[in-house]
Amino acid sequence: MNMDTYRILVVDDEEDLCEILQFNLETEGYLVDVANSAEEALKKDITVYNLLLLDVMMGEMSGFKMARLLNENPKTRNIPIIFLTAKDSENDRLTGFNVGADDYISKPFSIREVIARVKAIIRRVESNKMSVASPLHLTYENLEMHMENKKVMLEGVEVPFTKKEFEILKLFLENKNRVFSRDEMLTRVWSDEVIVLDRTIDVNITRLRKKIGPYGKNIVTRLGYGYCFEE
Repeated sequence: MNMDTYRILVVDDEEDLCEILQFNLETEGYLVDVANSAEEALKKDITVYNLLLLDVMMGEMSGFKMARLLNENPKTRNIPIIFLTAKDSENDRLTGFNVGADDYISKPFSIREVIARVKAIIRRVESNKMSVASPLHLTYENLEMHMENKKVMLEGVEVPFTKKEFEILKLFLENKNRVFSRDEMLTRVWSDEVIVLDRTIDVNITRLRKKIGPYGKNIVTRLGYGYCFEE
């Protein structure tokens, strides 16, 4: 999923904190909405959000209660939740995880920590999506990928691939004609690494084009957007 389509809802009764979180998350490329109470948040269509940052201690309805309501609804129960709270006892943490929290950040926190936690959950969610119902065999004309033994065959001859090259080609062949931004490729292919430079993607794409011979021309660059495997 492109970062510019990844929607986050921040729910906290501290308006200044909401503004700070919104600004910094939008700077990272996310679409961010805010609500200053659970009641205000529940008036929104929660199903459009990919992640919630939810304060625990708010007005009449607590973050825990809001999370329970979302967990009871099949349409919202799988939306990841990060609790933001000054409550930091073991019981509070257990309550948070019992009502469906994916993470729990204690106040005061650094914005960098929040962004790192958000990215980690996004990586995990995207990784889980990729692992569901993945085919054992991908082909494009005389280019074949075998998932079980991690082999790539070009016109019947095996071509040696690194793990990252294999994952990039797999992403392309599973999603032909779809443009992937560098951020999305980082999330999907480099989900286990903390810091990866854009240049790393470019280098891997260059090597990949050479290795798949005549099909290298199918991997096209969309300037300002990313890469695509065109049929």
